[in-house]
Amino acid sequence: MALSIWMTAFLAYVVFRLWYDGLRKPLTAEEVEEYTRLFEQRAGAGDEVDLAVMRKFLEEDDGKEFIMMNLLQYNPSPMKHPDTGQDARAESILQEYFRPFMGQVIRRAGHPVIAGRAVGGYFDAWNTPPDPGWHGAGLIRYRSRRDIIELSLASAKFQDLHKYKLAALKQTIAFPTQTQMGLYASPRVTVAMALALAAALFQIALT
Repeated sequence: MALSIWMTAFLAYVVFRLWYDGLRKPLTAEEVEEYTRLFEQRAGAGDEVDLAVMRKFLEEDDGKEFIMMNLLQYNPSPMKHPDTGQDARAESILQEYFRPFMGQVIRRAGHPVIAGRAVGGYFDAWNTPPDPGWHGAGLIRYRSRRDIIELSLASAKFQDLHKYKLAALKQTIAFPTQTQMGLYASPRVTVAMALALAAALFQIALT
């Protein structure tokens, strides 16, 4: 019985890792071409992504996860809601984009890493424009570059939601990074610990 309990926990962890990490297959040249065409077709007002930058990011895909770093500055509140025309806070309007979009991200094993509210201006900066007054920052983990394209450019639902982001934000910066050092416990660790604890408690309960 003990062996079957631990084998079940192990298999559950394998399934989790296959979902969380994916197959780590880099984008093919055909996919890069397809996604580049999509970007050209759907880029519109408010989209300030350089096509060459986007293409280079896709061409250099290694199939691995990355973390998108985001800086946010809201439009002054109250502002007009893009659908109703009624007064609303910019933060509330942004949530109409963020909540459904993040739901799709989580389904693809992405998740927020940290989100924070700005409590001061620049402490260390040189050769940069003056601080515009950022309101917050956030880090979001994506399983792959393929995932973020499928969730954004290739998603009709994203196109419908994007208007809320454009309305809520005065300006934003987002750029991708890959972890070099991290002191927080990733889901790879926490899920392994949770499964091990559950297996141990189940084994104790049966003895």
